[in-house]
Amino acid sequence: MAVPSPFPSRKDELRAQLRARRRDYAASLAPETRTALEQALAEALDPLLFAASTVAAYFPMKDEVSALPALERARATGKATALPFFADRDSRMTFRSGEPVDPGPWGILQPAADTPAVSPDLLLIPLIAIDRAGNRIGLGKGHYDRALPGLRDAGARLVGVGWPFQLLSEPLDPDPWDVPLHGFASPDGLQEFRG
Repeated sequence: MAVPSPFPSRKDELRAQLRARRRDYAASLAPETRTALEQALAEALDPLLFAASTVAAYFPMKDEVSALPALERARATGKATALPFFADRDSRMTFRSGEPVDPGPWGILQPAADTPAVSPDLLLIPLIAIDRAGNRIGLGKGHYDRALPGLRDAGARLVGVGWPFQLLSEPLDPDPWDVPLHGFASPDGLQEFRG
């Protein structure tokens, strides 16, 4: 007797729908429009960048909004910046300063292994979706789920970054391990949540 496959969860369905929407939206943008939107995102983050001492973001995949202009703004004002780093596929995500020069085990550019590890006090986090309570849906690999509790406990400000439609009006059902974020930033502006 065959065992039936479990039904996809609401989170899995939302992840698939919003990944497709994100892909189509990013593909529809002319390069100059996308550059302007990513610059608007960086400007929306200015108050948080100003208050931080070490800002970490991510090297974007092709349909993710890029937070790299925000890192450039932070560096221009003397802030330390960092990107995720993985020693191998089984290692925990850490953050290192330095330019994204080496492809990591997931094929995403990351700083060189000999650059300093840092603990950011502002973390810009990619996502698939977020609700108005700060609950997020990520890519499903769990890298941020494992890193966020320690960073939040250390006092880091956790801000999701995405296109405007990735902020949902309906609440998400967080899993027990989900860490709510402090806010969400898009080219339309910054929204901070309680907590």
